[in-house]
Amino acid sequence: MKTKTLLALLAALTPLHAEWKPIEGHIMTRWAKEVTPENAWTQYPRPQLQRENWTCLNGLWDYQITAKDASTPADWAGEILVPFAPEAALSGVGKLIQPDQTLWYHRKFSAKKTPGKRTLIHFEAIDYQSTIYLNGKEIGSHTGGFTPTTYDLTPDLKDGDNELVVQVHDSTGDYQLLGKQRLKPEGIWYTRVSGIWQTVWMEEINDRAIEDLDFTSNIKSGTIGVRAKFSGTPVPGEKIRVTASINGKVAGSAEGESVVAVSVEDPQLWSPDAPNLYDLKVELLNGEGKVIDQVKSYTALRELGKAKDKKGNWRFTLNGKFIFHWGPLDQGWWPDGLLTPPTDEAMLSDIQYLKDAGFNMIRKHIKVEPRRYYYYCDKLGMMMWQDQVSADHGPAWTRMAPNPKDADWPDAAHEQWVTEYKAMVDHLRDHPSIVVWSPFNEAWGQHRTEEVGEMAAAYDLTRPINIASGGNFWPVGDIADQHAYPDPNFPVNNPRFKDYIKVVGEFGGHGWAVKGHLWDADKDNWGYGGLPKTMDEWKERYTKSINVLRHLRRQGVAAGVYTQTTDVEGEINGLLTYDRVEKVPASWLKPLHEALLNTADAAAYFNIAPTSEAIAQSWKYTTDKPDGKWQDPGFDDAAWKEGKGGFGTDFTPNTKIGTEWKSSDIWLRREFEMKTRPKGSLLLRIHHDEDATVFINGVEIANLPGHTGEYTMVEVSKDGITALKRGKNILAIHVKQTNGGQYIDAGLVDEVEIR
Repeated sequence: MKTKTLLALLAALTPLHAEWKPIEGHIMTRWAKEVTPENAWTQYPRPQLQRENWTCLNGLWDYQITAKDASTPADWAGEILVPFAPEAALSGVGKLIQPDQTLWYHRKFSAKKTPGKRTLIHFEAIDYQSTIYLNGKEIGSHTGGFTPTTYDLTPDLKDGDNELVVQVHDSTGDYQLLGKQRLKPEGIWYTRVSGIWQTVWMEEINDRAIEDLDFTSNIKSGTIGVRAKFSGTPVPGEKIRVTASINGKVAGSAEGESVVAVSVEDPQLWSPDAPNLYDLKVELLNGEGKVIDQVKSYTALRELGKAKDKKGNWRFTLNGKFIFHWGPLDQGWWPDGLLTPPTDEAMLSDIQYLKDAGFNMIRKHIKVEPRRYYYYCDKLGMMMWQDQVSADHGPAWTRMAPNPKDADWPDAAHEQWVTEYKAMVDHLRDHPSIVVWSPFNEAWGQHRTEEVGEMAAAYDLTRPINIASGGNFWPVGDIADQHAYPDPNFPVNNPRFKDYIKVVGEFGGHGWAVKGHLWDADKDNWGYGGLPKTMDEWKERYTKSINVLRHLRRQGVAAGVYTQTTDVEGEINGLLTYDRVEKVPASWLKPLHEALLNTADAAAYFNIAPTSEAIAQSWKYTTDKPDGKWQDPGFDDAAWKEGKGGFGTDFTPNTKIGTEWKSSDIWLRREFEMKTRPKGSLLLRIHHDEDATVFINGVEIANLPGHTGEYTMVEVSKDGITALKRGKNILAIHVKQTNGGQYIDAGLVDEVEIR
């Protein structure tokens, strides 16, 4: 909370003006109308290291846009609302910063220096290269758009009026870590963001002060470890005192030079179901026991790990117990603020919706959020997969294929990538909610993968490393991650992944357009697998994807990530619209998600009609459209050809060709005998490329658009289960192919859960 007394710091601020207003032209969230220059992000920005004496510098600043190499402007183009980027509507500017331009910020303030005190200024995030000037003197610079930086103003601070200037260059290209930003936004790429986009604030501290806190926990002994780092001149005999409390009651206390271990009474562990947090008071004492600095913080008792289940598949563990990670891909973009949420309440609303919907995890996709986001995840019990912000200059994307390639990056670019990765980990490592680090997404900027993986694993020994979500897969880290759209998939039987936690790091993307809530109604608004015609069809697609993931879980998959929380610009595959209107209520999603989270980690499988994966099965087939009810048991297929499965072309990945098929359509029939009815779930095991319609005894059991890259399991409809009978049955399939590889093979299995 901002204090009323600032102890001589910033005795006066630049007056605020009434001319500011958001730029019109796109949809806005309901919170946008609440934003004013006086209340723009005034919450304390650093929840794990809080002091009372601080001031928020958000509000109206002067701005100017010049040529890249121009000197400090003599005049200013107008005012910009910090912390919103000039490209964002809530900035009041609405201008796109070009690679050959420089963005400048300017404001004045009055201050009075206090003996024995230092004045710090914190920039939570500036995209991308920034230089800070105080009273005409350069005081520091920073490269990197997603992590904070701090400068000591004390040597150049004057009693009375001071002048602050920020110079920013943002190329939005080359080897820069930029995430989803592009100069030409389209498809999965979005409007660029430049300059200050998170809170700017100042604080006055003692010469000797606590600079940072790192935490460890031991759940067996109920011990919280605290390591303090200091700034300023050491004080003889100094030590720290740490007091831990929970629910307002003191649970333990300890003292030490810079590292202490606090044993707490009746240890309360942190988990999604019970997000217990310990409040910490950390005091720096001099040799006489006088408090010379004090901060508030918090941490949790929790332990991450991995272990094999009864089938030998690696699983995530939390506090020594298996836990299935289930969450959405979350981009963290906003129509009114772009990378910056319009308000703290808006940001919290996203997390609360996902929690209410029954998710226990969020994959934060190639963005680092404001620190308060992670605080809310800690508080609500939402596990976090944190991506490193991605760059361009990646290799060809070969996904999970063997013998992947790496991009060739210059040493300087690689060193900057590592610098920014370590800065992200240092910035966020103490949040208990963060449970996985992901250095690369797909092949975007992927380079020196094994070296990066070894670095990442060594830099944080307490969390699993997902080296490349979605590929290219290299044998490093803890996780093998497949992306598959629209339904989830994973090559669960591939021995290359037996030593890794198997996850589906992206799937779904089922789109739905909500009129009046589109970023641009005149452009291509899209979702994966084409758009359904009705919301009921959307719900059917979503339900099917969740059920497919349930079956993958039983086969060894340990996590799933659904794309995505919200629409973003032209992507309309969110559970919420871009302006945060619910497409489906959390109450509809929660029962589906609870069923997924309660699914057993193992099952036994019994063939009813085997596929051709192990032994080639005989089918009757034709590539000429048949007359009559070709899918019925009584249909005469004597004129059809006979061939061995599977059917397709040799260059189609993950296939086993028994009969070549090159035409646009194929119809297949196969007789099989069932001796006993299924004891568990009746599943269609199928690898299709492309659209497939499947029948049992003339009854349609599955209509599968698109294609799969592997064999996948699909629940058979109730009508199909009813149609199945003891004795002889007919499995019939029609597949339609348009371009690329093609393939079809299918069978039926009985899946019986093992608990």
